[in-house]
Formats: sequence, structure tokens, C-alpha cells
Amino acid sequence: MNGPNLNLLGVREKSIYGDKSFEEYFGTLKSDFPAIELEYFQSNHEGALIDKLHEVGFSYDGIILNAGGYTHTSVALTDAIAGIQTPVVEVHISNIHARESFRHHSYLTKNCVGIIAGFGLKSYNMAISYLTNA
Repeated sequence: MNGPNLNLLGVREKSIYGDKSFEEYFGTLKSDFPAIELEYFQSNHEGALIDKLHEVGFSYDGIILNAGGYTHTSVALTDAIAGIQTPVVEVHISNIHARESFRHHSYLTKNCVGIIAGFGLKSYNMAISYLTNA
């Protein structure tokens, strides 16, 4: 699951986020993990992310969440993560601790099984590997 502005990967701030769209990279993830059924969801709307967490949070084996800017602002998202059973790995493409100070705090981390940040799109591979014990 990707949050706000991540639909602009490959277009926005290429020096931070790279030049590949997530849709392109999702094909790579599917190739890297052919035995796993992967689903991709992106929304710029906090409520849609919460609805998706509620929808899949009792039936999926794992959720990878890059909440974008909501990471640093959303009590509602962290409450949604706390309310579901599926383990959630928090992912960030950039190293949020090497950026602006407001990005150093995540409301989500306390309810996630872990956080992966700063490895570019490979952060998603690392999260899948963790969730599948690969």
C-alpha cells in the first residue's frame, strides 16, 4: 500500500525517489517473488488507506505500507494498524531520518512489526523478504 504522492514516483523529485514508477517496479517485485500473490493499492486519501487496511487486515499474510506524508501526521492510520491482525511493515524509499526534522517522527512505527527506510524501491523487496521469511 502506498499513500499520498507516491503515484508520482518516476516523475517527482527523482533525486530522492528515482526515475521508475511504482507500477513499473511492481512488475519487478512480482518477478522477484513469483510464488507470492502480491496486490498493489495506492491512494492520496487517508480514509481510503484506512478502509483498505480494514478490508485486508484480517485475511492477508502481511501488509507493506508506505504512508508517505501521513506517516508523520496520521493518528487515524496508526489506530487502523493497531486494530487489525495482519502484520504491517512500514516502508520508506528515502531515509526519513536524513531528511527534514518533521520526517524523523513516525506515528505508525509503534504499531508496525518493523520499519525499512532509505534503500530506495528495494525497501519493498526487503519487506517482502521479512514477511515471507525468505
